[in-house]
Amino acid sequence: MSQTSSRIRTILPTSSRTALGATVATGLLTALAQAPERLGRLLRDRYPMVAVTGMTGVGKSQLVDRLTRRSTDDAVAEVGSAVMERRTRKGARLHGFRFLVVPGDNAATRLGALDEVFHDEPVDGVIHVVANGHATPRRAGGTTGTASATREEQLAAELEDWSITAHRIASMAVRRSKPIFLIIAVTKTDLYPHDIDEVVRYYSPGSGSPFGDRIDALRALAGGAKLSVDVLPVSSQGGDKKAPLPDKQAGAMVDKLADRLGQLSGHA
Repeated sequence: MSQTSSRIRTILPTSSRTALGATVATGLLTALAQAPERLGRLLRDRYPMVAVTGMTGVGKSQLVDRLTRRSTDDAVAEVGSAVMERRTRKGARLHGFRFLVVPGDNAATRLGALDEVFHDEPVDGVIHVVANGHATPRRAGGTTGTASATREEQLAAELEDWSITAHRIASMAVRRSKPIFLIIAVTKTDLYPHDIDEVVRYYSPGSGSPFGDRIDALRALAGGAKLSVDVLPVSSQGGDKKAPLPDKQAGAMVDKLADRLGQLSGHA
């Protein structure tokens, strides 16, 4: 037995020693009970959860693979994923992001994923991916042949898809005590390299476009102070140096998106 323990036993009566032991034990149990919650908060601070939403065929998986420096699965790029995908971006100073890529098809798995990221375990921010009507058409389940859709049809589908997601974002925002962020990622800019500014304007709040009006409606529902909105052009792939959108420029767009994520999360 240590000298300190002997001294405590000598100075304190049995009842006091029992009370002291109970106090120490209670403190230890409280600390142990709070440890998972504190670790969870630390993890959320250093690796915020970001939902990646958007209709099927806009390139959500490819964009997140670029953000996390992974190679894109060709099979997923061709047909899309029917389940929620999880990716992690590890950055400097033990900071990064955890991405949850929500399936784009209107199936039970998609609705379950939307409930998970917006209700069961609410995320810290959202990247909603759009493609200026250039989403890759997908065949309906159980059908064969090549899928096709006009750009006008794809733009209309984007609006319908956004309505589903925006409703959930608004519901989450009003429940949260701290603000959340929304980034509209306008992808496939390699297909319209000379019209990028005009397209970004179409998706921006206050633009008066069909999509811009719906962003304005979301901000009115959620409250401007509770929801920040950014619109950024990106491309998951570029061409050679002589291409309208060289790979270096495409990479710079993805880096700018990553930098903005860091700023919104307090990492920069």
